[in-house]
Amino acid sequence: MSTTASDLPLQHTPGHIKHDGHNLTGFVIFLCSESIIFLAFFAGFILLKLTAPEWLPKGVEGLETRMPLINTIVLVSSSFVAYFAERKLHQGNLWGFRLLWMLTMAMGCYFVYGQYVEWSELAFSLNSGVFGGTFYLLTGFHGLHVITGILLMALMLGRSFRPNNYAKGDMGVTSVSLFWHFVDVIWIILYVLIYVWQRSS
Repeated sequence: MSTTASDLPLQHTPGHIKHDGHNLTGFVIFLCSESIIFLAFFAGFILLKLTAPEWLPKGVEGLETRMPLINTIVLVSSSFVAYFAERKLHQGNLWGFRLLWMLTMAMGCYFVYGQYVEWSELAFSLNSGVFGGTFYLLTGFHGLHVITGILLMALMLGRSFRPNNYAKGDMGVTSVSLFWHFVDVIWIILYVLIYVWQRSS
């Protein structure tokens, strides 16, 4: 069976692929700017929850936590899968990278689907008071980042089929991986604020 250049290992020794430090620094700065936006949302959520005379919409006693917990486990686990996918790429194992990368994408898609199912079953809407507005704003904005991450992963996956595309560096994969870890950390904070704190209130 014949093989193409894109299916061959990049090099037999690990650590062959190098990062572009300057471009990576720029991407980290971008993530910092995104963090500021989310921090502003978090601060607004906490302030509104502590000061709003009526927090939950009428007829709503709390949020279901089972599905969001499963989504959280899946999304956080996907970060570990993405890490090992990146390691495979560093070792020159393209097919190992592709399989783990696609698994990460599938886990991200599961999270988006789970969020869609949760939204469809909620007893309140975006116009249901302060809580409704902040809930949909925070989870929706985060969901948009998850979808963006999946699309970026699809782009990096496609690039892996171009012969020797990653022979000179993998800054794109590293950046997307960092973005994915960032999205996961943001969701952990959101889960605590929206679901855990709500349950303990």
